[in-house]
Amino acid sequence: MGFAIAEELASRGAKVHLIAGPVLLRTISKNIQRIDIISADEMNEQCSLVFPSVDGAVMCAAVADYTPVDKADHKLKRGDGNFTIELKPTSDIAAGLGKMKTEKQILVGFALETDNEVQHALAKLKKKNLDFIVLNSLKDPGAGFQTDTNKITIIDKHNNLFKFELKTKEQVAVDIVDRMIAEMEL
Repeated sequence: MGFAIAEELASRGAKVHLIAGPVLLRTISKNIQRIDIISADEMNEQCSLVFPSVDGAVMCAAVADYTPVDKADHKLKRGDGNFTIELKPTSDIAAGLGKMKTEKQILVGFALETDNEVQHALAKLKKKNLDFIVLNSLKDPGAGFQTDTNKITIIDKHNNLFKFELKTKEQVAVDIVDRMIAEMEL
């Protein structure tokens, strides 16, 4: 989804910084500067560096909510007993950018929810100081990950809901960028 949004923004003349995790996808537009990262910490660092110099950000990477406290530098061999991994909360990149955001910037977030979807998305919208949030539901067939289609609901900071049918991710990117432009014109 992030690559489709980056391409749509670039096709409209934007200079895009795409901070991407380890994926096999390629960019097409020369207006996209790709910054490859591996970890959530690296993504947080790069987003924090780039955000002050841009007009806005779309936070659509599926960053894990938790990270192992200790990382092994070698293969952990199977043992006879159970194995426990202690987890800590991962830095909330969107919330961090929401604290940095100026009145001239737009910040868009994503929410993948499984229950009380609109209520949880609204809470994220407010907590992270987003201009709007793109809600995905795992209940919608053909939406979400590992598919070329998506079905979204956009909720803006004025509590307006915009529901969209199942579309290709490229068509969804058009809807998201259109909403960004509408928000910037307010």
